[in-house]
Amino acid sequence: MSRKVRIALAQIKYFDISKRNNVEKIKKYIRLAKKAKADIICFPESCVHKTDILHFDHKLIKEIREECKKNSIWCILTEDLRMNKFLIRKKEYNVAMLIDRNGDIKGHYKKIHLYGDTTSPGKKVYVFKTDFAKIGIVICWDIAFPELFKEMKKKGAEIVFCPAQWWYETKEHSSQHMKREIKLLESLIMARAFENIFFVAICNPVQDSKYQVSYSAIASPHRILNKIVGKEGMITAEIDLNKINKLTKIYRF
Repeated sequence: MSRKVRIALAQIKYFDISKRNNVEKIKKYIRLAKKAKADIICFPESCVHKTDILHFDHKLIKEIREECKKNSIWCILTEDLRMNKFLIRKKEYNVAMLIDRNGDIKGHYKKIHLYGDTTSPGKKVYVFKTDFAKIGIVICWDIAFPELFKEMKKKGAEIVFCPAQWWYETKEHSSQHMKREIKLLESLIMARAFENIFFVAICNPVQDSKYQVSYSAIASPHRILNKIVGKEGMITAEIDLNKINKLTKIYRF
């Protein structure tokens, strides 16, 4: 039985002060992903607003969920969130929400490994069952920690998404530094994919700082299937999940 899935990544440029413009852009790419016959679209980390703290019931989150419902598509949306707007002691996390075709939040993942974040760390790794695959989610710096991916493999993950906002630190900036950082990021997603025999997709925003990496890609255990570098746009890839089972048997996972 064929188990082919099409996934989409939206490498978008944020508007710093306009949540409304960001939401309109997200909705636009949801429609583009539907037109491309994608089952799911992933957006970069903190794509609604880079500084504001939102919550699950925020009107803008609801608007994006409604767009997913209209287009019958899954979506991964990552924001700094308060888990409950009614709590007196409001704890904030960097949260990736998994939105299903009905616009419902199927599950969420709290970023575990923080890098300069002011939010609280999460503690648990999850694998979510969708109507097309079992998927895991990590956020940005999490990708440098292979134990998270091994745990997701044990839980049956077939695709792992990594919404990100990847930065690098150096006193001097040059095109060579950027090229090296992209190679590092590409090697990380290839390593995670091969180590665990599943697909890995990372989604970054378009560069708005000389230290930010605009690189998004979809990797199989053996190669990069599609990527976008240094510009705004959407990429897709059709993946065959049956290959995961075949390779898992070959490598005796």
